[in-house]
Amino acid sequence: MPYMPGNGGDMRRMRTVSGAVLAAVLGLALTACTTSTTTIVRPTGSGSGTASAGSSSAKPSASASPSPTGPLVTIAPGSGATGADPSQGIAVTTADGTLKNVTVTTAGDPVTGTYAAGRKSWHSVYALDVSQSYSVTATATSATGATTTKTAHFRTLTPKSTVTAEIFEGYQQTYGVGMPIILTFSQPITNKAAVEKSIQLTTSKRVVGAWYWDGNETLDFRPRDFWPANTTVSFAGHFNGVLAAPGRYGYHTLTQTFAIGQSVIAVASTQTHRTQIYINGKLTYNWPISSGKPGDATPDGSYLTIEKENPVRMIGPGYNLLVPWSVRFTFSGDYYHDAYWSVGEQGFENVSHGCVNLSPADAMTYYKLAVPGDPITITGSPRPGTWDNGWTEWFLFWNQLLAGSALHEAVVATPQGSTFVPPSALRPNTAKAPLGTAAAGNDL
Repeated sequence: MPYMPGNGGDMRRMRTVSGAVLAAVLGLALTACTTSTTTIVRPTGSGSGTASAGSSSAKPSASASPSPTGPLVTIAPGSGATGADPSQGIAVTTADGTLKNVTVTTAGDPVTGTYAAGRKSWHSVYALDVSQSYSVTATATSATGATTTKTAHFRTLTPKSTVTAEIFEGYQQTYGVGMPIILTFSQPITNKAAVEKSIQLTTSKRVVGAWYWDGNETLDFRPRDFWPANTTVSFAGHFNGVLAAPGRYGYHTLTQTFAIGQSVIAVASTQTHRTQIYINGKLTYNWPISSGKPGDATPDGSYLTIEKENPVRMIGPGYNLLVPWSVRFTFSGDYYHDAYWSVGEQGFENVSHGCVNLSPADAMTYYKLAVPGDPITITGSPRPGTWDNGWTEWFLFWNQLLAGSALHEAVVATPQGSTFVPPSALRPNTAKAPLGTAAAGNDL
């Protein structure tokens, strides 16, 4: 039976729980910085020479041979800059030499960068922190061996306003194999590609997935197939300095670590009146159920468990009672729960107000297994599911998920971090529903 919350609250808010991270920035810092310095070191043995003396016919001294100069090194932002745009990062180039080393000193987040082919240039990987001072030292060597070391000092702009974000996943909490990573921003994001590029995922097992924008304020990561069981996931949103929308910069770096637990997958048929429970790939339980009666049919779709409570007060036409062992899978109030009053109909007839009715013993067993993000698939119903009525990311086919990314690229996460790759470069997908992936599209 559906839960009718008395406060009428927006259940969409359940997508966010913890962790602020993204900020908006508009403004300039006015702190002055020191000027740059350039040092050129010439190779030994290139000094001037003199002719031999002691003869009246001695020739005049030879002219000094030219001294080789070091290569030209350019650092941007330039030294002395104030109010530098952090979203542009740091760029170091040399036109006539090879970069040997680039170091960045700051009191803010550590700065990492990569060299281009041939080491003619170097660029920071992520945006710089807002309202922060930086010192950059770069060394380059020419073909003749001359070395140039250049140092630049500058400061990034200071924020005047902020935009925040929250991540659903809690620190070191455990979730089911269908769980998306959910980020919710306090204001609309227009530079979506920059936000996606600023995120790094590290997983203990290889995972393929994609980012998906559900509107302009919610960003989800969903694997192509279910997460591998017992995977550790580390999230790092390098949002500090990202220009997320005109005048809005990130101002904080968000990190979070959580776990994917064992695989617990439920599949229910409204026509056979049974639900199968698979644990770690094996059919463990096959229980009789009663789903929604005509007019209150349980909606088809590939859902995820959201929360559980024992008991939940459920209120509707003709009933107001506390229901034990209740596991929620839609925001509108559909549950797997104990329905001691309908045991006689379970396995034979659909009599509920939309929930999946179980016997007391079966409901208690499932309740104890369930964590947020466990897949629940409902099939055979005349009623289609509704997007965003629950965590409905598994309604999407893989190509639909990719289309929801600003980059339209897949993410491959490993213990070494994550990279964006063209979908065509991925290994063939061999996962099968319902154990390896969801039966996407069955909400229609």
